[in-house]
Amino acid sequence: MTIASSLPVATRRSSDLSKHSAEVFAEAEDHPVTVTRRDGEALVLMSQREAEGRARLLNFAAQLITVTLDDRGSLAERMSKAFPWMLALSLADRESCAQDLVDAARASFSTDQPHFVIAELTSWKETAAAVAAGLSSGSAGLEWLDDDETVERP
Repeated sequence: MTIASSLPVATRRSSDLSKHSAEVFAEAEDHPVTVTRRDGEALVLMSQREAEGRARLLNFAAQLITVTLDDRGSLAERMSKAFPWMLALSLADRESCAQDLVDAARASFSTDQPHFVIAELTSWKETAAAVAAGLSSGSAGLEWLDDDETVERP
């Protein structure tokens, strides 16, 4: 998958950008927009959030490729070298984390949705930070919710 191959879902002429800029900008906040030009190569207009998400996905992909090229140790051991915060997790959680990150990366790459793997990475990293801070299911004074329990948004 190349980033450019599945980028924009909309195409606008450069004249639309000058005549209807608010409309084009609003569209670019939702998804990347290709802006075609008669006198030059087409450009892609996207939100900074979208661009940063793609950059983070590529950065994660580079780390994941480095991990997969190393053949010493299990996937969790190799990923713990690339992501040292994983060492705060139990061995079983490191295994789950490693597999969850690989699965999320595959889903992100195949659907062109960078936020999917970034959310998984952030979730596991925050979990590791909480464990390192001493929070666990056995911590006194904490109430853990069951997986099937739904909580209303504030």
